[in-house]
Amino acid sequence: MIASVNGDLGNAALVIGLSASVFGAVAMIVTARTGNTRLARMGLRYAWVVLAMAVWAFVMIERALITRDFSLKYVQEVGGRGTPALYNFTAAWSALEGSILLWLLVLGGFIAAVAYKYRHRIDDALVAWALGVLFLIATFFFVLTLFPANPFASGPNGVTDGPGPNPLLQDHPLVLFHPPALYLGYVGMSVPFAFAIAALVTGRVGEGWLIETRRWTLVSWGFLTVGIILGGWWAYEVLGWGGVWGWDPVENASFMPWLTGTAYIHSVLVQERRGMLRVWNLSLLVATFSLTILGTFLTRSGVLNSVHAFSESHIGPYLLTFFAVIVVSSIGLIGWRGDRLRSPGAIDSPVSREGAFLANNVLFGVFTFIVLLGTVFPLFAEAFQDREVKVGAPYYDRLTAPLGLCLLTLMAIAPVLPWRKAGQELLRDRLFWPAWCGVIALAASVAVGADGVQSLIAFGLGGFAAGSALRQLVLATRRQGWRGLVGRANGGMVVHLGVIIIAVALAASNAYTHTQRFVMERGDTAAFAGHTFTYQGTVEETDSRRVTIKAQVLIDDEVVYEPSLHRYTQTGMLVGTPSVRSNAVKDLYLTLDEVQSGGERATIRVAVKPLILWVWVGGGVVVLGTLLSAFPGRRRKPTDPVSAPVAVSAGE
Repeated sequence: MIASVNGDLGNAALVIGLSASVFGAVAMIVTARTGNTRLARMGLRYAWVVLAMAVWAFVMIERALITRDFSLKYVQEVGGRGTPALYNFTAAWSALEGSILLWLLVLGGFIAAVAYKYRHRIDDALVAWALGVLFLIATFFFVLTLFPANPFASGPNGVTDGPGPNPLLQDHPLVLFHPPALYLGYVGMSVPFAFAIAALVTGRVGEGWLIETRRWTLVSWGFLTVGIILGGWWAYEVLGWGGVWGWDPVENASFMPWLTGTAYIHSVLVQERRGMLRVWNLSLLVATFSLTILGTFLTRSGVLNSVHAFSESHIGPYLLTFFAVIVVSSIGLIGWRGDRLRSPGAIDSPVSREGAFLANNVLFGVFTFIVLLGTVFPLFAEAFQDREVKVGAPYYDRLTAPLGLCLLTLMAIAPVLPWRKAGQELLRDRLFWPAWCGVIALAASVAVGADGVQSLIAFGLGGFAAGSALRQLVLATRRQGWRGLVGRANGGMVVHLGVIIIAVALAASNAYTHTQRFVMERGDTAAFAGHTFTYQGTVEETDSRRVTIKAQVLIDDEVVYEPSLHRYTQTGMLVGTPSVRSNAVKDLYLTLDEVQSGGERATIRVAVKPLILWVWVGGGVVVLGTLLSAFPGRRRKPTDPVSAPVAVSAGE
């Protein structure tokens, strides 16, 4: 019977994987303490067993979905005979149990990658402890998947069909890419966290362990960035409210580790160059990994719906306990190694590269606290005062907008600052052309009709920061040709350009979006924002999973837009899909709010949104910069790959 095969083989994989992760943790911890090479080689084998079992379990849940194995409770909840193949495949991570299994699959891949990369140094205590920590993390997620979040649990008998995934998760192909990218970023942060813990345990808390984590952190941060951008794109194309970012708790859960991870990527340069900020960097890594667990708790425990749902959650207490263990044990280790973590250097002047990075860290820390407070405050209000409180976008916009402007200012100034101290004449020379770029950007904004003090400041600072990044890139290419773009310093400048493009595009979109709602009879024409809109009626389409009504709206007598409403037959849920057309200047964004009288009358909402396309372009530039940063630039080889400070690329 196929049903029992899928469930039994899936559970068998989880049991074997749990055993391998436990034995692997023991083998690597003993290796770290004794240097036993035989146990070290066993640990390598266990890493591959963990990956194989995670793949096996994932294949089994996919097989259950593809074969419509409705004996499994998970398939009953997210499977459906009418679900298209693409969304039937992505249903594997569309709900709690499958998403934890995806986490485990990605974690298994990272464990195997670490084991393979350091296979010739597996008896090194630093590497052994790091792998031991990764095995312990895998142990927790195998326990989670095997017990409270088991996708292979049997469901009620007699079920022959299901509703399919949440209708919002079967309406756009981005669902195939967004969650895996986000999880690659989330889970990838466990690798630098594991090396940080290993450094604390072994006492090797100098700058050497940073070498082992630089690319792991950068790649994970890149995937997390891609996941967030794809999530914004998905929200824009699917949810129909016309925005990219709404400060939803689920969005915040991914944004907080991105903020602390970004702070770490900048801050670690100071430790490599000057031996400073050791405690701060360790704390940032712990915070980043801890926030990935906290974010999973917030989005998967049911606590966001109500704190009362947490008491009924099977997974919430596990995640909260794991989060507490991580935080308490990490703080304990940092306190234990306090004497060794004292920095040998100090900031000579606030007007220096390290001074700018310190200010950058403070801003990112405050930013993270604001987002965290806004996310969890409603939970505390409900728990302690038994009242519902909603923290909306105005709170975040009001408090984070000044921080964003300050970060743009630092992005403009920091790249031109030297280490230790900067003279006035040096700053004046290096900031001359970037400042003119800012003036030109501000003048161009006014010329095209931009207004509003905050928006104009954002555009001016965006030009200033972009000019600073471009100056660095021009100097690098003059010295080294196009190879000058490769390496952490100049790849980072490309990342800066991408972030600036995104920031300016979001500032323009938020400030200058125009919307209008029309109630139109068939044949009516309305004018808005320099365009005409003619309602031509509706078209109805029916398939095995939903009934779709498309409104046909002729724009400027040239092209027909088709915003639609879908009613899913299994759940009765009504989902709207906007019709969007983009160009380099603006988007026309149409949604169908209501249809009456058999399509003779419809309510159409129109939004004209400037520069949205540049959000996605900026995301692509960030990805390019991350790839350039991952390759080594011109750098000197350190004498000791484990304990020596890293030589910094030219131009940094």
